[in-house]
Amino acid sequence: MLKSSSYQTISRFDLARTFAGRGRYWTTAYLADGLLIDSGCAHTARELVEALKDAPPSRLVNTHTHEDHIGANGLLQREHPYLQIFAHPLALPVLSDPRGKQPLHPYRKIMWGWPEPCNAIPLADESWIETDHSRFQVLYTPGHSPDHICLYEPERGWLFTGDLFVGGWDRALREGYDIWQIIASLKRVAALQSTVMFPGCARIRENPKEELYAKISYLEEFGEKVLELHHKGWDVNAIVRAMCGKPMLIELVTLGNFARRYLVLSYLRNNGNEEY
Repeated sequence: MLKSSSYQTISRFDLARTFAGRGRYWTTAYLADGLLIDSGCAHTARELVEALKDAPPSRLVNTHTHEDHIGANGLLQREHPYLQIFAHPLALPVLSDPRGKQPLHPYRKIMWGWPEPCNAIPLADESWIETDHSRFQVLYTPGHSPDHICLYEPERGWLFTGDLFVGGWDRALREGYDIWQIIASLKRVAALQSTVMFPGCARIRENPKEELYAKISYLEEFGEKVLELHHKGWDVNAIVRAMCGKPMLIELVTLGNFARRYLVLSYLRNNGNEEY
């Protein structure tokens, strides 16, 4: 399923696999001055290619290599051999061999599917991608994934955040995320003079500083409480119950890969607690 809309001069494509006539677990791609930012999942690759047939991009940047953001890369590049794909250097092995380098849990295969391989060019931190009318600065923002980047267009104040910013107050995390890196990356983009934030899912935010700093404060305060309880001798399960509340449906759907426990463990593991 694909839903298209526009904001200023930017085209937005919301993409999701359809179940019982409804899209589930949406991901967003953006087309800004001929630059495509992310490409959705494999299940919607053909729909995105069709949506772009009258104005195919000349360049594509992946914010990171999770399968719901790189799914149309291979098909787009096969149909448009001139298409240049860019990503962080750590992303290139996954882009060239998604099946071999990024094993998927069952729910990820079902929801987003296996991306096709593609050829990509590495992007250095603070380098620039230039289009006909815009200049996008590359910002390395790890935490959600080791290869995550954001794009910032300073003249217009556009900030494309991929999955760095997800609205709401987190009570769970996927295994392998680094919560302290996420906080540091959020601080980096919050300091920019951005006027519009384009997340990798959820609604576009105007004047996003307040929401970014609110998210940072929430995550830092949550972490301080987790560490306080740990120093008092609480075990992980007790901290999870106290801080994260009741079990969540997403824990069942993902067979525990996305869970309250991993949020707590990320605060502990990535704060020098070797026991975890």
